[in-house]
Amino acid sequence: MDDGYSVQQTAAESAETGGLDTLQALKDGDTFLVADNWGDLRGGADGLFDRDTRILSRFVMTVGLARPSRLSSGVSRDNVFFTAHTTNRPLPPMGGRSAPAGVLHIERRRFVWDRRLFERVRMVNHGIEDVLLPLAFEFGADFADIFQVRGTLREKRGAGEVPTTDGRRVTFRYTGLDAVVRTSCLAFSEPPARLNGSRAEFMLSLPMGKELDLYIECGPEMCLTPDAQRWRENAVQARLAMRRRRRRGASLRGPRSPRFNAWLDQSRSDIALLTTDLPTGPYPYAGTPWFSTPFGRDGIISAWQMLWLDPSLAKGVLTYLAARQATEVSPFQDSQPGKIMHETRGGEMSALGEVPFGLYYGGVDTTCLFVALAGAWFRRTGDQETIRALWPNLVAATEWMRDYGDSNGDGLIDYARAAETGLSNQGWKDSEDSIFHSDGRFPKGPIALLEVQGYAFAAWRAMADLGALLGDARAPAWNQQAEEVRLLVEDRFWMEDEQFYAIALDGDGNPCEAIGSNAGHLMFTGLPSPARAAAVTKRLLGAEFRSGWGLRTLARGQARFNPMSYHNGSVWPHDTSLGVAGMARYGERDAVGMILGEIYAAASHFQMRLPELFCGFEREPGEGPIAYPVACLPQAWAAGSVFLMLQASLGVSIDALTKTVTIDAPTLPAGIERLTVSRLQVGDAVLDLAFERLGDQVVVMPRNRVGEVRIVTTR
Repeated sequence: MDDGYSVQQTAAESAETGGLDTLQALKDGDTFLVADNWGDLRGGADGLFDRDTRILSRFVMTVGLARPSRLSSGVSRDNVFFTAHTTNRPLPPMGGRSAPAGVLHIERRRFVWDRRLFERVRMVNHGIEDVLLPLAFEFGADFADIFQVRGTLREKRGAGEVPTTDGRRVTFRYTGLDAVVRTSCLAFSEPPARLNGSRAEFMLSLPMGKELDLYIECGPEMCLTPDAQRWRENAVQARLAMRRRRRRGASLRGPRSPRFNAWLDQSRSDIALLTTDLPTGPYPYAGTPWFSTPFGRDGIISAWQMLWLDPSLAKGVLTYLAARQATEVSPFQDSQPGKIMHETRGGEMSALGEVPFGLYYGGVDTTCLFVALAGAWFRRTGDQETIRALWPNLVAATEWMRDYGDSNGDGLIDYARAAETGLSNQGWKDSEDSIFHSDGRFPKGPIALLEVQGYAFAAWRAMADLGALLGDARAPAWNQQAEEVRLLVEDRFWMEDEQFYAIALDGDGNPCEAIGSNAGHLMFTGLPSPARAAAVTKRLLGAEFRSGWGLRTLARGQARFNPMSYHNGSVWPHDTSLGVAGMARYGERDAVGMILGEIYAAASHFQMRLPELFCGFEREPGEGPIAYPVACLPQAWAAGSVFLMLQASLGVSIDALTKTVTIDAPTLPAGIERLTVSRLQVGDAVLDLAFERLGDQVVVMPRNRVGEVRIVTTR
């Protein structure tokens, strides 16, 4: 995913932070923090951000004029706390006394809650003498817009004031060009010996065997004095809120395999971390650090990945996007009536229109996905009341598909950006070089992407089904529209000599005959004929796509193939999950379990947290996958991938209207002998499903069933 602005990190910054993959992220609502492994903010992508503005840009702790030695650090499994364990380097003589290295244990423990950073610095003296400890913090607040942090240059910006201090606090103030006054406040529980607008110095007496705590808070509003009680009370609230988000819907548990269960737990925790409870319901933000905001496509796909376990996410996504459906034509925003939002941003640059992403609609697929998800969500829940409330939005979305989405009247959804400030490519592969002809030439627009036609097919089918239920006379016409799209795709995108689908059609209607993973998305929607789906599956499972760590976005040997690129040969877990689900839809099970096992192996090398993407190099014995240096971590649809792939592997489908759970030819990945789905809700009924490998088959046993629900197993 990209919104047109690349991440730019200097060599010095990269050496300093180790790349985005080493940044430690915490988030709550619209506030998030990214810091290095010491817990410091030192430049680059680091910072405490609130509503897309960086309100703390520098925060570096030194002990005796030096950075302490790091022992270990990391984020807790539930994503609430970051903890860094450090120790002192030799301290300078103080009053005739000095302390050798390694006698002080200095723990930094922090969390983000209610738009604030809470930190506790705990210092313990394990030496045999009392210690005078010189502790200092350097800090600053640049109030940079997130797009500035990502590398976008501005000709001018607003005015910052000289920071003010009052003994324990420093207050920063900035008036933007949008006339909005933005503030942040940094406060300490103890008054520093010296305090100015950029540095706080403490001289702490630490008797041998004793400990001392210093509490710190930072947020966009005036700080109360931090103390132990405020820290504990807010920590409890942060942990309880995260626990509630993690426990929504059904849960999955593997065998007595700590690593596999750790993957499930980490993925569920990442979804919970990125999910923000908005007035319209829970919404999974796309990812940190660059995409901690509602994205249309990402939110829809993440919710779809979780749909069988937790349909509340899909309801929250659908309701939020419906409330922001476009009502007017705006080339700058790439909007037309009925279109569904691609991205929304706060911050000064968006407010001023320096970038179009305050409320931006430049995603060609999001409107179709919105309708398709509504259909899938209704089958999962049977919630007619919500569908009736959304019905005007769904109809408006189909009118956009008919009137604007098909700009040249050929029956296919296409795109061409309306303004130079918008995205040049508007599908999920939205980098500038991701769509091309087989010889590497870029196509002229408007461009009709392969997978988008599949989403449109699913959308028209969903409208036909929902319309029939609601008594809408247009239902037969919508069903006919779906069939027309299917025939057009099979006729115009299929390449008989390649036994594969072209990635797109250009503005002249000529196929872009590059071989990409987009065909897996097409199978996910159920558009291809069984014979063509089998041919696509065979090729996706071949060496040109399979890296050993998942499916590449582009087949090896194609023009522009580069395993280190963003979209042209890398591996995206969500892309692999949709391809796997597409294979399963056409009856493939063994390969699904095999690829799920490969993604599990990749997750093991990434400390059980799948990044947004990683490089598509061939898997080598004894070596792990190669990281993409500026991949977002965590990323919602990467975290959701395991749940969609497990649904595909287990063959689970749920129909709330008939109160039926169908389990078709279930499989488990190699090494996983049993898996339990607990608290699966179907209408008013709740049950557990226990899957177990017996010989060469996987069987399912319903347990703890409460209410009316039917289990159907097929082979």
